[in-house]
Amino acid sequence: MNNPDLIVVGGGLAGSEAAWQAAQCGLLVRLYEMRPAVSTGAHRTANLAELVCSNSLGSILPDRASGILKNELLQLNSLLLKCAERAALPAGAALAVDRELFSRLVTEQLCSNSCIEIVREEVLEIPAGLTIIASGPLTSKRFSQAIARITGEALLHFYDAIAPTLTANSINMEIAYRSSRYGPREVGAGDYINCPLTIDQYDAFVDALLSAERIKLHSFEAEIEQGVNAGAQKFFEGCLPVEIIAQRSREALAFGPMRPAGLTNPRTGRWPHALVQLRQDNLAGSLYNLVGFQTNLTYPAQKQVFQMIPGLKQAEFVRF
Repeated sequence: MNNPDLIVVGGGLAGSEAAWQAAQCGLLVRLYEMRPAVSTGAHRTANLAELVCSNSLGSILPDRASGILKNELLQLNSLLLKCAERAALPAGAALAVDRELFSRLVTEQLCSNSCIEIVREEVLEIPAGLTIIASGPLTSKRFSQAIARITGEALLHFYDAIAPTLTANSINMEIAYRSSRYGPREVGAGDYINCPLTIDQYDAFVDALLSAERIKLHSFEAEIEQGVNAGAQKFFEGCLPVEIIAQRSREALAFGPMRPAGLTNPRTGRWPHALVQLRQDNLAGSLYNLVGFQTNLTYPAQKQVFQMIPGLKQAEFVRF
């Protein structure tokens, strides 16, 4: 393809959808993706649209913002939504996908489109002509510098939202139980595994979480301002590490990612004081992730603290 109508930089979710939509309109598209020639700290494969954070794409309910957005995307012939539906996993009223299958389906569709040329190399400068920059938070250092020169921004930030993943057969189902929030009234009731905590277990878990060892901050992750907050870590309020939530208030987790409302324990007939939800992470159902449990704890600390969760004492973690 000598003279594309559009250049897209970045083969993640946004870049893949943009290239597909433009090609559907008859444009010749050149899509640049630097992997696998240049790797990142989070990606594991060379596939396009690889999910490196949560495998959930949010609610499918028609009265929720993300559900409305999905309906609009489907009407616009969204490639990502079609692939997501084919790779969908049980997740109650949410759309969760098998990461590997989803990214493989997207890659196959883009590679087979005659209007799309995929170039596997790092872009170093902003291309001339009509261009969409969709390189995302894992942009290479050199291309980040090119973006900074035209935006005037000194730094671009990546808010890490990766939560631990463990094997399904290492979950003690004599303690954990299956239920979606508010039971049979919700679509896909029973799709989530729930690990209940009593008030004493919750207090011990919070104590361990607050005292656990955290990773050492990089210089770019610390505040540069002077004063009482100098050196404090920057956080994205929409995706706080669990230890930071616990640090703000002892009961914050019980009203946040560990909220038990609507998740009756069938063994007690009551809501527990708090709980940890596990969501299926692959099509085979052999892997589950801890919902909302992004963290900055060290790997050994994650294993030690998260195995305190009832039902996860023997948990086998495949990704921290």
